[in-house]
Amino acid sequence: MENMQYAEELVREFLVFRGFTNTLQAYETELSTDIGRGFQVDKILDLIFSVYVPKYQADKLVGLLNFFKQCFFSSSEAVLISTLSKLEVSILRYYIVHAIQSGRRDKVVDFFGANGNTLLLKREDWIPWFAIIYIKNPSLDPQFRVYFSKEWFDALHLSFRNFLSEIFSGIRIPALLKISTEKNTVKRLKNDIKQLNDKLSQLQALLETKEAEISHLRSMAASTSATALISQKSISTSNDDSHSLEDLLAPSAANDDGSNLPVKDLKVAGASFPSQLGETICSDDGIPLRSTNALQESTFSSSKAVVVSNSMGELTNIYDDAKESLPSDNTREMLREDDFPEVRVDFQETFLGHTSPISRCRFSASGTNIASASVDGTVRIWTYDSSTPTSKNATIYCGAEIMSLDWECRSDRLLLIGTADGGIKAWNVDAKRVVCDLNTSANFPSVLDLKCSPVEPVFVSAAASRCQGTNEIDKLGLASLTVWNMKTWKATTVLPLGEDPPAITSLCFNHNGKILAASAIDGMIHMFDMSAGLQITGWPAHDAAVSSVLFGPDETSIFSLGSDGKIFEWSLHNQGQILWSRDCSRFCYPESTKVCRHEVGLDFSGRRLLVTSGLVRSPIYQVQGHMSALRTLPHSAAITTVDWHPTLPMFLTGSADHSVRVTSIAP
Repeated sequence: MENMQYAEELVREFLVFRGFTNTLQAYETELSTDIGRGFQVDKILDLIFSVYVPKYQADKLVGLLNFFKQCFFSSSEAVLISTLSKLEVSILRYYIVHAIQSGRRDKVVDFFGANGNTLLLKREDWIPWFAIIYIKNPSLDPQFRVYFSKEWFDALHLSFRNFLSEIFSGIRIPALLKISTEKNTVKRLKNDIKQLNDKLSQLQALLETKEAEISHLRSMAASTSATALISQKSISTSNDDSHSLEDLLAPSAANDDGSNLPVKDLKVAGASFPSQLGETICSDDGIPLRSTNALQESTFSSSKAVVVSNSMGELTNIYDDAKESLPSDNTREMLREDDFPEVRVDFQETFLGHTSPISRCRFSASGTNIASASVDGTVRIWTYDSSTPTSKNATIYCGAEIMSLDWECRSDRLLLIGTADGGIKAWNVDAKRVVCDLNTSANFPSVLDLKCSPVEPVFVSAAASRCQGTNEIDKLGLASLTVWNMKTWKATTVLPLGEDPPAITSLCFNHNGKILAASAIDGMIHMFDMSAGLQITGWPAHDAAVSSVLFGPDETSIFSLGSDGKIFEWSLHNQGQILWSRDCSRFCYPESTKVCRHEVGLDFSGRRLLVTSGLVRSPIYQVQGHMSALRTLPHSAAITTVDWHPTLPMFLTGSADHSVRVTSIAP
């Protein structure tokens, strides 16, 4: 009740604002004669024991007690009503005792005259009390002696105080009084959030510092190893000044201890010399750099005329020349997360409605609504824009881990949800209900991905059987690809995958829905003609499982992410040709697949590729850019799912810390 005065001020302000002057006047009058004293216990006790009783205002005393009974209690609260009735009897008897002690027996006569009939109707034994005015010394009478003692009055005062405190703390608070409470609660929560954010920033800064130290130590270790190896080789050549460069790089070159050192073991700035002529040298990203024939011609064209001196200076010159043609440790370090610049953020919103790690999050077709799923089996639909009506916000309880989400491409009306127990639910965001609840075959309970056709009312489900394993990929067994009609909600076609096909992890339609791309855990990418319902081509894309696949913006290429952390852009005109690649294994390290099945997201322009991460930050690669990348703002745990807005430079990140973030970045 401490917010009563604040609520009264709000009412007064509202009446003045609306011009309700007559109401305001009546309101002020009633406030000045407030019988309940704002439900403040001390003021009520003072009113009874310091005003009504000493001044013999019996009518007001009885009215106040009746007010409490009518205001706070219903017939269902019999225990409280009984307690108040007993306290009421004691207070009225104290009024009589006080009047007799003060020598005002006339006030006792007046009290019985006004309230005698009412008292006789009650169960309490009031009949002896009508004779108290005729007893010469009632304080010595055994029947009334206890009521004249100070101990009895103190017990009555304390009991009534405790009773009022109890009922006022449990009374149903009007909504108006909750405004101040909620305001204070929000203020307190904001302060708590600020303190937690400050603590999180400190921990993240400490984490980045430790990661930088680890990176520095690794680079020092690599540099030390390379220097030691070159020194060892220089010592082995110091006994013969006439050795040529071919002799230095020959497979039979001997160490000081007499052992042979193969060419492939001679490291130059983190890269290997090819062991055979004509072999192609690739960067860490799998991009062909140049052949060894060209390397031999450009770097070692006069090697037969060059005699390697046993001095370290000339060997260092050869080392530097070779380093210009091969990827160096510094080049490698350019791809490390520590060196990626942080994105420039226009704004960021964090959604904290989930209570478990996030498994999937997706923008709707228009980008207005967001669906995010958690491993606890809940899906939440929400919007990041505070100006947008929140009537579509909802929480969907699916009863199993959510493994896939997809919005209907032609509107924001339907959301498809795939679960780990073989369930496929269709949620209508306008009606706020599940309009269809499907089930895959019992042999294929894990619905790994769902994709809606961009033009037809159909969707495809990729389900898989289960097997024993230590991470998300190893637990997947055989695959099943099913086409469903969204008008009849029935399966129409099962796409052919051959005998005992490995699980399909990711699906993607082209712009007109005629081609479906599917990636598998055996490293294959499959292409299907949807009109014929047949597989038209396929090729081995990765040595490990493919966890995500996406068509490029002009649909002349397709992107794939392997569980080994390799990203490739494949040409669809020249099958098997790699147009672009990156190695993000630092983020997609194998242990992180225990937390999530990694995925990539391509922005609407096709220039930025966002990847999930086992770390607290995710990389954003510039497609076709030269070794350029950004990094997201940090979560407090692994980033398990990503998505891009369909038309804006805005992306989603869901994390194992239970949060989902919408981040708008500067162009």
